[in-house]
Amino acid sequence: MLMRTDPFRELDRLTQQLTGSPGTWSRPAAMPMDAYREGEEYVIAFDLPGVAADAIDVSVERNTLTVKAERRPAAGADDVAMEFSERPLGVFSRQITLADTLDTENIRADYDAGVLTLRIPVSERAKPRRIAIGTGAAHKEISG
Repeated sequence: MLMRTDPFRELDRLTQQLTGSPGTWSRPAAMPMDAYREGEEYVIAFDLPGVAADAIDVSVERNTLTVKAERRPAAGADDVAMEFSERPLGVFSRQITLADTLDTENIRADYDAGVLTLRIPVSERAKPRRIAIGTGAAHKEISG
């Protein structure tokens, strides 16, 4: 149901993991995700710990789903001196090409405990269905 179309994005993601460079709006870091089918829905879960719900943007254009999020530094007092800063900050983004068999008009999004979960219904035309078989008497031949 999902198709990856940009192999260079994966290379960028691996480079960012190795160098530890934060994402920016022009060059966002990738976010980890899981994708699976659950009954009549396709579920995509993104790990976004420490990101405020209002800092997440989900959009879909045709069959391309885009998720962007920004983890900002915690607001602190002026006299705070940072001892360790290991949690990644910056912009995170993921673009996924969805199959035509998913109903992008009815995507539901929930954010709980640092996990953004998107539920995309499988469209009616993609669901299995029975095809009725007619008998010879029921068929008409069109002659011209």
